[in-house]
Amino acid sequence: MSKRGLTVDVMDLLARIRSETPSPEEQELLAVAINAILFITSTGQRHAFADFLKYLESDAPPPVVASFKTRAEAEQWLNEHPAPPDSALVLIASQYHAVLYLRETNHRRLTPLPVIEHHLGRLRRAGLPPVVASFKSREEAETWLMNQTEPPQQSLVTIMGEPFLAVFHRNVQHRALYPFSMARDEEASSEADAQETP
Repeated sequence: MSKRGLTVDVMDLLARIRSETPSPEEQELLAVAINAILFITSTGQRHAFADFLKYLESDAPPPVVASFKTRAEAEQWLNEHPAPPDSALVLIASQYHAVLYLRETNHRRLTPLPVIEHHLGRLRRAGLPPVVASFKSREEAETWLMNQTEPPQQSLVTIMGEPFLAVFHRNVQHRALYPFSMARDEEASSEADAQETP
């Protein structure tokens, strides 16, 4: 089914459910969902939405809207952006950050998030995929990754016997290597947070 056909079918389904729903509160919630899809189609974001649906079906790391080498470069982008994408994710030196933007006060901030750490933890708990390449040094692995014409979204490599995730963020043409030593166990993190709470 085409992207256009999918969004039209979803809107038709939601409109039908809304017409059969007696609760005014639920009708309003369904109207918001219909309008969200209408926003996607009317602002020319059908392709981006289709890419996001593909991401949801994959094991890939969350998508980002931009990538920067330094925090200064990211801050300049944020300060010069006429309407920053609030809550979107960006990479700064391959680390995930959230864009915070309060339109009413024009408050702008970049906040680091342990997104890749949690992603690595999920992959480790699920069982690592097969290794696609092994390297003697990080430099050798980086050269290999940079020379890939069209690398997969993610693949497992080893550097001196240690597992790393090679990631390619296609929409921003960014490639990164993340050691599994960064992996964060969500269950362990939740227990630690609970113990710290008085």
